[in-house]
Amino acid sequence: MIQKLLIANRGEIAARVMRTAHSLGIGTVAVYSDPDAAAPFVSLADEAVRLPGAAPSDTYLRADLVIAAARATGADAVHPGYGFLSENAQFARDCAAAGLTFVGPTPEAIASMGSKLEAKALMEKAGVPVLPGATVDESSDLGAIAADIGFPVLVKAAFGGGGRGMRVVHTPAELTEAVEGARREAASAFGDGTVFLERFVVNPRHVEVQILGDTHGEVVSLFERDCSIQRRYQKIVEESPSPAVDEVQRAELGEAAVAAGKAIGYTGAGTVEFVMDQDGKFFFLEVNTRLQVEHPVTELVTGLDLVELQLRVAEGEPLPPEVLGAGISGHAIEVRLYAEDVPAGFLPATGTLHRFAIPDLPGIRVDSGVVDGSVVGTNYDPMLAKVIAHGRTRTEAARTLARALQRAELHGVTTNRDLLVGILREPEFLAGKTDTGYLTRHDPAQLCRWSTSQAPSPGAPGGGGVRQAAAAALAAQAGNRASARVLAGIPSGWRNVGGQPQRAAYTLGDETLEVTYAFRRSGLDLAVNGEALPARLVAATPESVELEIDGVSRTYAVHRVPGWSYVDGPDGSAALAEVPRFADPNAVAHAGSLLAPMPGGVVRVLAAQGDPVTAGQALVVLEAMKMEHTVAAPVDGVVAEIHVGAGDQVDTGQVLAVVEEPEE
Repeated sequence: MIQKLLIANRGEIAARVMRTAHSLGIGTVAVYSDPDAAAPFVSLADEAVRLPGAAPSDTYLRADLVIAAARATGADAVHPGYGFLSENAQFARDCAAAGLTFVGPTPEAIASMGSKLEAKALMEKAGVPVLPGATVDESSDLGAIAADIGFPVLVKAAFGGGGRGMRVVHTPAELTEAVEGARREAASAFGDGTVFLERFVVNPRHVEVQILGDTHGEVVSLFERDCSIQRRYQKIVEESPSPAVDEVQRAELGEAAVAAGKAIGYTGAGTVEFVMDQDGKFFFLEVNTRLQVEHPVTELVTGLDLVELQLRVAEGEPLPPEVLGAGISGHAIEVRLYAEDVPAGFLPATGTLHRFAIPDLPGIRVDSGVVDGSVVGTNYDPMLAKVIAHGRTRTEAARTLARALQRAELHGVTTNRDLLVGILREPEFLAGKTDTGYLTRHDPAQLCRWSTSQAPSPGAPGGGGVRQAAAAALAAQAGNRASARVLAGIPSGWRNVGGQPQRAAYTLGDETLEVTYAFRRSGLDLAVNGEALPARLVAATPESVELEIDGVSRTYAVHRVPGWSYVDGPDGSAALAEVPRFADPNAVAHAGSLLAPMPGGVVRVLAAQGDPVTAGQALVVLEAMKMEHTVAAPVDGVVAEIHVGAGDQVDTGQVLAVVEEPEE
């Protein structure tokens, strides 16, 4: 029996495993990197061991350090979570050699699926439908291999997952750069840069089957999940059951998944992934020999705790009757809440989470790796939390989840919350007609803009953050009044003789919102950007403002931190940067400057001072949160200045280079 469990992972999955372990009376050990020293999962563990450094290759990917930590604390088992070492067969072998129980499949099963190309050959032999593909290296004739497979092709990391190390290639001219970029990304994320080519099915559904096997030869299917809505080949919305799968297909998928599991002697929790074309035919994609990020939706529709079952299987127990006879109850939907700027092209976002609060609604589950005050950096995946809803029907689950996200208070870091709410309320999604091309048909920025059904239409009073800006200004005024040291008993805004309105200005994205307000004998005189807002102030405190506009009252929660006002209301949320009364003249960048769109490390500099460049030409490649981002020349011209080199760390807004246009 397992007495003490070391979790070789971080963030929400580490915390999630610990909660189940504690409920079973098992002690826990955390390992943590320097940036994670103050993370919630570290304090949740009974014991914690520091892994010096920040990069995954120096910390969470160091099998020797993880095993040393287990020995130092007397742990007798290791749970790898997902990512990092979870699908590393050698790590599983090293654990066994050290006398540690590895909570997962055997090293042989992991190795058989570690190479996705070899895995496909094994699945084809087991009778599971597969897509054509081939591995490639520096000596491969990429053009010939791709032509044999047929365009478009998918370049994919042979080891790892999560959408990293993946590129879609439509023409031979794109192939070399796509393969090189995928290799770099895969090496950074998984420690192995091997990639392969595979036929790319245009806009398929991504359907996967949860399997569970024990050490007595039993393998069962715990039904399918639909993970079709993705950005950059990484899932952001997952649900169970799939709205596109009927009972016949469910049985066929389950049989194929069980056949795959038995072909490799699978034990523990794993996932067999398929792509499903427009005709409903499915093809093997890969086996993830670990727990999936999206496992909570399966837990909610089956009533099972997959981590508990992993631990019991690792202890040698057979699958219990509730697993062998499991069924589906209701519908569950999970969304991944990321720190990223969706309208800017899903750029990773960093900062301090001044507030992280999601309403505790019936049917809502939150698996989170952050709390108020957590710092979101560039070293790891930008996922903050998984928010999951379980309902009697799919519509009920989607509606509840959208409300929980809309009313969440997420302050300090830009997130994809508005995109998620927009998806959950979009008609095509609600009709269940989703595939991997969903976000190419639906503009993510537009989904963000109208993410709430209660958002005012463009012509209505107070649209576009106007109401939130007004609430922020009035809350600030109430705060000033509350902290007044003289004449504190005089009503807020009282004047013996009427004067000029008070002013406060904020920026919301690219827009500036200037609020003017005055308290007259006739009531509140309020305008934003010179346009009167017919509002009555019902109540105001430094933390809350109630405004009545056109006969409708709404209460806005206001949270102020230095330089920012965060406003949450029934018609949306806004992060308002306070505009200083006197601007800094040094804050203006030189014309033609290329600014870093997010913090990260410089991977490559592709031009030198004096080089002629064309608009759109890649000049600097940055890496943040294990993804590469290219910064391109904004205009035709000449590189006048280069301010960074490979290996440098940069902050958002830092000048990377300057391109000067030729004089006419």
